[in-house]
This record gives sequence, C-alpha cells and structure tokens, in this order.
Amino acid sequence: MESEESLLNVFVLLLFGSLLTVVGPSAPEEGWQVYSSAQDPEGRCVCTVVAPQNTVCSRDARTKQLRLLLDKVQNMSQSIEVLDRRTQRDLQFVEKMEVQLKGLETKFQQVEDGHESNWAKQYQSIKAKMEELRPLIPVLEAYKADALLVRQFKEEVANVTELLGSLQEQLGGVDYQEVHSRVLDLEERLRACMQRLACGKLTGISEPVTIKTSGSRFGSWMTDPLAAAGDNRVWYMDGYHNNRFVREYPSMYDFMTTDNFTSHRLPHPWSGTGQVVYNGSIYFNKFQSHTIIKFDFSTSLISRSRQLDFAGYNNMYHYAWGGHSDIDLMVDEGGLWAVYATNQNAGNIVLSQLNPNTLQIVRSWTTNHPKRSAGEAFMICGMLYVTNGYSGGTKVYYAYSTNSSTYEYIDIPLTNKYSHLSMLDYNPRDRALYAWNNGHQVLYNVTLHHIIQ
Repeated sequence: MESEESLLNVFVLLLFGSLLTVVGPSAPEEGWQVYSSAQDPEGRCVCTVVAPQNTVCSRDARTKQLRLLLDKVQNMSQSIEVLDRRTQRDLQFVEKMEVQLKGLETKFQQVEDGHESNWAKQYQSIKAKMEELRPLIPVLEAYKADALLVRQFKEEVANVTELLGSLQEQLGGVDYQEVHSRVLDLEERLRACMQRLACGKLTGISEPVTIKTSGSRFGSWMTDPLAAAGDNRVWYMDGYHNNRFVREYPSMYDFMTTDNFTSHRLPHPWSGTGQVVYNGSIYFNKFQSHTIIKFDFSTSLISRSRQLDFAGYNNMYHYAWGGHSDIDLMVDEGGLWAVYATNQNAGNIVLSQLNPNTLQIVRSWTTNHPKRSAGEAFMICGMLYVTNGYSGGTKVYYAYSTNSSTYEYIDIPLTNKYSHLSMLDYNPRDRALYAWNNGHQVLYNVTLHHIIQ
C-alpha cells in the first residue's frame, strides 16, 4: 500500500497522563486505519489501535505466491536429496573403477617397457580391451563433475529455501486470521472503554495530517459518526454553492488512494460548507435559503425539510471567509446543531440544537460573538469553539458552553498548514477534527481534559 508494501503491523501506543488523544492515520499514505482510543478508570492510559485495511493482509497475492514458491522449492530440495544420495553411491563405485583402470594401464606400460615378451604377449589382448575402455576415463571425469554440480545445486536450493523462509517470516509468517480476530477483539474492548468516558474540554489540537489533495479551494468532507461498526465510508462535497453531487467512497483507504466512488445527486444545490452526514442522511442548507434539508442516502429522497426561522442566508451572516457560509450544521456527542446569526441577535452567533428526525429546534443559545468575525466553528461535548480567522496564523480563541450558558476566551493554536480553512468540523466517533484547507483534506487529533464516570 504505498500500503501495497505493508502487510501487517499492529501498534498499540500507551500514553500516560490525563489526556485523550484520538484518530488520524499517522502515515496516511500507507493507508492505515485508526480504530479507537480509550482511557482507564483513573484517566491515565490512552490506547490507539492503528492497522492497515483488513483486506490487505488476508488477500495479498504475493504472500500466497511466496508460500507456493516455498513449497515448490522444498519439494525440489527433497528430490535433489534423493538424487544426491544416488549420485554419491554411484560415485564411490566409479572412483574405485577409475583407480583400477589407471592401475592396469600403468602395469601394462611397465610390462611393455621391460620387454618381457611372454608377459607382453599375454597382455596384448587385454591391452586391446583397455584401449576400448580408455574413452570411459573422460566420461568418468565428467560424471564426477556432474556429481559436483549436483552437490552445488543442493547447496543453492538450501540457500534459497533459507532465504524464502526468512521472507515468509518477515512478510507472511503471521496467521492473518488470528491477528485479525485479536484486532477485532481489542477494538471491541477499546470501544467499550470509550463509552465510559465523559465529555471533556478541549485543551489541545495536534499538527494536521493531510489525507488527500483534491478539489477546489472550498469544500467539505466527512464520515458518519453514527455509522455501524465497519462502515468507514467517506463523503466528499466540492465547492460551496451551485453543486448538488456528493461523492461516497467505500472507505478512508479508497478515499486516499483511488477514485473509486459512488455519486449521489441531491434534489437541490447546497449552500456553504456546513453539511454533515449523520445516521445515514445528509443535512444541508439549501442554496439561497434558510431551509435545512435532510436527505436519506438509502432512499435517495428528502425525508424532512424545515426553515430555520430568522437565520441569515445568502451571504448575510457568513464566516469571515465568505462562501455562503451563513448556516453551519455540525454534530457532537449531544447530537445535531446549527450555528448561524440573526438580525434579532445583531448578527452575533446563535447556537441551536436540532431534533435530527424533525429538524425542529430543541433549544437555542445566543452568544455575543459576531458571526462575520469567526473564521470557523465546531462543537465538542456541548461547547462551541470558534477560531479567530481562516488564513495565516490561526487559533481557537472563543468557547461558549451550552451547559452553563457562559463563554470564555482561550488560546489553542491551530496549525493552518495550507493557509485557507473553509471547513472545520468535529467527529465524535473519531474524536478528530475534519478540515478542508485550500484544496487539501486534513485531519487533526484533539486532546480533551475529561472526567471518567
């Protein structure tokens, strides 16, 4: 994988401290998938399971070829072992015969040189036979050479077998089914542990991890925080207006490495980059309106639409970067939210929690932060976080708590790697920030200070 070179490595990272750090492929070009993170009851341990896509290891054709090749070489080695034993046995006989033949020839020569006529006459006929046998000597020499080649071939096969065995140990020596089962078991345990975690306050944002570079300067991308286990589809929406096509990628790996996607056509174009996929439906602001639409991907139909009363639209109360970003939909651990501004609140941010089924407002909070001065905003655990800008040096500097209806100014640096943020949303399942940064799709890990219940 890029990941085509990686067969399987499972890392368990144990970090100590009362922090929660989650999600973000540490090497996205290798196609690693982050499963989950969790803490122990004392809040001292964070575990992250990182692994390549499951299909990579279990279906790697080269590994199967390696095993087949190793089997063939082992069979060949057994055959050569039998041939070698036969060759050694015959070689002993041939060598003995060679010595006898050479001895006879020497003795004949001595008799002939001694002019012992009687002996010479007696051996004359034998010498004639010897002359017939003489061509066998180079044949015997060649046989010995062949026997040497057999031994050398045997050594070569032994070396290849050792090399293939080493490669198998490095690349294919793992019982993939066993490892896969263990990873799934660990994933279940970690997710169960995560459920014990209470919400926390944002204390830090990691350096960005660039997942992909694609699309225009503006856009949004996301995964469904309520998707079933194993559903890692990625949703991609290029542009901030006059577009109604949503791409669905089967997995994060497909999103990173291929153009394998399904295209969904929405009934209306969207406005801004504040869309969100939640429990199998996409929620978006209809272009040039304050209407919120819930579109069900499984039926390709609008399941609900509702106007967000008094909300500014059509670039009336956009984020600082513009782009028809008047209404920003987002989710956190508490559900579905809408961030917008109204004339009644003097263009300052209004935060409303929405019923995801009916789109009715459950409750609203009015803040004192001007919407047009906000770079971007996101929700974590019922608290709204606002950045001071969208380009250059960026930080999260304003936080509004819906639990206490109070705000505070904070200072959490946010690395704006590509100098133009047009989308920044939190995913409570991954506990990571998804961002669209000047045509780059980016992930940030977040650190939360929280209490274990």
